[in-house]
Amino acid sequence: MMYAILIIYLVIMIGIGVYCHKKTSSVSDFVLGGRNIGGWFTAFAYGTSYFSAVVFIGYAGQFGWSYGVSAAWIGIGNAIIGSMLAWIILGKRTRVMTKQMGASTMPEYFEKRYNSKSLKTVSALIVFIFLIPYTASVYNGLSRLFEMAFNIPYSACIIGMAVLTAAYVILGGYKATAINDFIQGIIMLVGIAAVVLCVINTKGGLSSALDQLGAISDKDVPENTLNSLFGPDPINLIGVVILTSLGTWGLPQMVQKFYAIKDNDAIKRGTVISTIFAVIVAGGSYLMGGFGRLYGAADQVLAEATGRAFIQKGGNGKLMFDTIVPEMLRAALPEVLIGIVVVLVLSASMSTLSSLVLTSSSTLTIDLIKPAMKAGMDEKKQVFVMRIFIAAFLLLSVIIALNPNTYISTLMSISWGALAGAFLAPFMYGLFSKKVTKAAVWASFISGVGITVIHMVIFSLGFFPEATKAAASLKLNMASPINAGAIAMIVGLIIVPVVSSFTKVEDTRSVEELFDKCSKEI
Repeated sequence: MMYAILIIYLVIMIGIGVYCHKKTSSVSDFVLGGRNIGGWFTAFAYGTSYFSAVVFIGYAGQFGWSYGVSAAWIGIGNAIIGSMLAWIILGKRTRVMTKQMGASTMPEYFEKRYNSKSLKTVSALIVFIFLIPYTASVYNGLSRLFEMAFNIPYSACIIGMAVLTAAYVILGGYKATAINDFIQGIIMLVGIAAVVLCVINTKGGLSSALDQLGAISDKDVPENTLNSLFGPDPINLIGVVILTSLGTWGLPQMVQKFYAIKDNDAIKRGTVISTIFAVIVAGGSYLMGGFGRLYGAADQVLAEATGRAFIQKGGNGKLMFDTIVPEMLRAALPEVLIGIVVVLVLSASMSTLSSLVLTSSSTLTIDLIKPAMKAGMDEKKQVFVMRIFIAAFLLLSVIIALNPNTYISTLMSISWGALAGAFLAPFMYGLFSKKVTKAAVWASFISGVGITVIHMVIFSLGFFPEATKAAASLKLNMASPINAGAIAMIVGLIIVPVVSSFTKVEDTRSVEELFDKCSKEI
């Protein structure tokens, strides 16, 4: 039954890619769907790109285990900050300004908004480099679930997903991904609701499950905290909320959805739809993950009965958090529903993957390769080169994902920290203020990437003193790549207005003209 559901789904996805291939000839068609995508399709494209196996498998498993039901705050933050406010604050101005400038990518926005080809080149490199670990994290989560459901080897799952994603993105571009995202989004909404109900009902209902959760305690989790409103570690929980919610404002694959939307009315519809979608999908995923320890509490019994532990350990001896949700689903769901969940996560992940690879390939082609070609590149050549880069990008991501000991949350945090830390502030401030300077943009790029890379080097090499208990506690908070990503974004939001206050805008006339044109449409 699971195989039949999966095959039907894959045939539909590839069929959409073939259908859209015939309608995709220009760069605008391939990258932005001709800037003619409606509110429903854009909202679902935004939501399905936002929430993938990274959230359902990686984040829900790890943070549900760490914070209990208070992990649901992450989903609420994703809905309010990452979806609703992002659409209200960024949606209309992004659509209008990028259309006026003729920008198709985030690096093109930086070039035309701040009159700097160097900004375009550097931002394109940042996009390509730091979207790779994010893509690898999606493969990681998806492959964990397939390994559980079908007993297919981890590496075979990753390679298979890469081939399938490449097929329909290379064929149909953005329009194919938008249609697929709509179908995938419906599957996600129904699937998440069913999974949450099964997980809670298996433990006797919500009240009983909360009581059981409160009785769990260990050296890191005091009794009656996993079922409490703010959980055992509210400080680190805030860091997760900031990174996963505010981070979307600076991610090229997310804000690029606003480039493609049809009109301002579509933005109004999209705001409501994407917010409701986020509440159900993100809120449901994290709430489900919050009950993970109830299934882990029977770890020893399960290990004796089946010969396998619920929470597996990697070669480094650490708990493999990314196995929590797959094993939890195995214990709580009937086989038919597992098949639906597999399609659910596959839907979420393939939509995210398609968005990531399309963003990366278009950025490299439009912002790096095309300017370097002295003879120029026509529309057909640009689309052809993008398709080649899609394959190359997926290959690099697969190589990283083949390391099963790397946590999904770590890969995603590195990606989001660098990208949002570098781009969020200059992108957002640039939409509203004429006073943001090129120097301030450079400062944000350096601080965002710098904080992420320096953090990786320091804590991967273990360069931190642990002489005291206080130092060990400080290290626990500082070592989190999630907290580092949140700090990178906050630093950017501070540094851009500060640097702009004592540097000058180089081309005030073009900036004035751009804002005058935009004001007529907003």
